[in-house]
Amino acid sequence: MRKVSFFIAGVQKGGTTALDGYLRRHTQIQMARIKEVHHFDDETHVDWADPRHDRLHNQFDWDADDVVRGEATPIYTYWPQSISRLQQYNPNAKLLVTLRHPVYRAYSHWKMETKRKQDHLAFEDAFAARHRVANAPGGVHRVFSYADRGFYKIQVERVLAHFPRSQVMFMKVDDLWTDPQRVLAGIETFLTVRPEFDSVERTYTVPVETRSMGAVPRPVFERLASLYHDDIAATANLTGLNLSDWLDNEFVEPMDAASVGLQVSVIE
Repeated sequence: MRKVSFFIAGVQKGGTTALDGYLRRHTQIQMARIKEVHHFDDETHVDWADPRHDRLHNQFDWDADDVVRGEATPIYTYWPQSISRLQQYNPNAKLLVTLRHPVYRAYSHWKMETKRKQDHLAFEDAFAARHRVANAPGGVHRVFSYADRGFYKIQVERVLAHFPRSQVMFMKVDDLWTDPQRVLAGIETFLTVRPEFDSVERTYTVPVETRSMGAVPRPVFERLASLYHDDIAATANLTGLNLSDWLDNEFVEPMDAASVGLQVSVIE
């Protein structure tokens, strides 16, 4: 029976577009024709009591041999029932989950939605307006979840409640930026495909170009980072990732420096 082998399941604004782009270069990996099929979070077109997976499967060439097939929709870790549905579809699936410092993630998310004219509030106001999420159906929101998506502990717990730890690879987006060759080599091992990433050119791939909107102001970062302190520590324990640098109020994303002079690829 045809099954997609692995999923880049999160998190939004956590380097998933860049990761998807890297994996498309591997001759033994077949990614979905489009990024973000949004299959397992679809509550409009899929009857989850008796689901059909044609839309997902139509994204692949099933005549190709000796490949593993993957799909990237980063809302899956956040959206209720997505991980459960994914597990019911393929309990042997492998998941790739990239994590980004919650404040930087939220700011990048806000810039994207502002550029798309989906939100008009200033960043701190949008971040604080969590009633827009709490009052939405199911207590989740696709656009306004700037703060909520950064609380990773509950999302990681949900993933590990449905998949054994051996089928989940957690990563820091910082490492994908600073040492993509090492990260991609680890993914090759995880997916049991042959090593091909012996030389990797760093790229900065984004769905929407927002660099002109500037960086998160330092005082704002420090105020908001304290909200995530305990959750970051708990996430580190659950994932085994070293997130100690995220607990420092002086933390600066490595991409802030690495992006200078780096060519940006925009995939709308």
